[in-house]
Amino acid sequence: MYTFTTLLSRIESEVNTLQFTCPPQSLYTPIEYILSLGGKRIRPALTLIACNIYSETVDQAIPTALGFEVFHNFTLLHDDVMDKADMRRKRPTVHKVWNDNTAILSGDAMMIYSYQLIAQTQPEKLKEILDLFTQTALEVCGGQQYDMEFESRNDVTEEEYLEMIRLKTAVLLAACLKAGALIGGATTEDANNLYEFGINIGLAFQLQDDLLDVYGDPETFGKNIGGDILCNKKTFLLIHALDTASATEKQALETWMQCETYDPAEKIAFFTASYNTLRVKELTIDRMNQYYELAMRNLANLSIEAERLTELKAVTAQLMNRTV
Repeated sequence: MYTFTTLLSRIESEVNTLQFTCPPQSLYTPIEYILSLGGKRIRPALTLIACNIYSETVDQAIPTALGFEVFHNFTLLHDDVMDKADMRRKRPTVHKVWNDNTAILSGDAMMIYSYQLIAQTQPEKLKEILDLFTQTALEVCGGQQYDMEFESRNDVTEEEYLEMIRLKTAVLLAACLKAGALIGGATTEDANNLYEFGINIGLAFQLQDDLLDVYGDPETFGKNIGGDILCNKKTFLLIHALDTASATEKQALETWMQCETYDPAEKIAFFTASYNTLRVKELTIDRMNQYYELAMRNLANLSIEAERLTELKAVTAQLMNRTV
């Protein structure tokens, strides 16, 4: 079987071979730019890992894996426009290098190109993979819509938030795993179990991301601590802080959220102290561990030798900052 490092190297090599030669070049240069920024390439790698669990070769899954990666980067390109983000992977975002209209149109082209790549899936698997990809693309858009709507609400429930991150983050991870497994020859039952594994690990991963934004080490987290706090992002921690706070504590939280001018360090310190007092850190860790355990049960349900899951378990442990 292939190692995760080998598969990542293969993905990076394949991404670098993607060519956009049709005119006008001004439409495709931003696409080449965002793909050149790198990233973890987790989604296409998971596609190949899942394929490799059931097949000794992964060549047949390469176009599908690339389709998922191009689609993922398309969502980032449009997200940056909606969020008015200036930086992506420590480089200026596409709409800052060019402009909003270029970012939107180049993103549209990426979405279409991702379908061209998915269409190269083996004919006997194409209908199933295409249906999965299309449903996933619609769900990701739904997740983004929920996320934007939550910006103007202070009454978002845990259930609503979990559904939002399921759609925005988890379904794409799940689809990559299921697609790879199906292409590799997995049974429908195994492919569905891997899909559920992807959902549960995706939820756990996003809850961990919420946690690290407050309590993480900037050197290993890769982002500045407190970014979600400064933009009043509805995270699992904030939702539960607002829900469990006393009337006085809630008023103080909402006052900070309404402030337009403030000392960023002071705001981060206030929310961190509030989270500590309200014990939402412990609640987040508990819920994150619940989803992780569910994911491990999904793997235990697979009808495959345990040793063929070694690489997938190692990658999952790495993503969740755990030891195997």
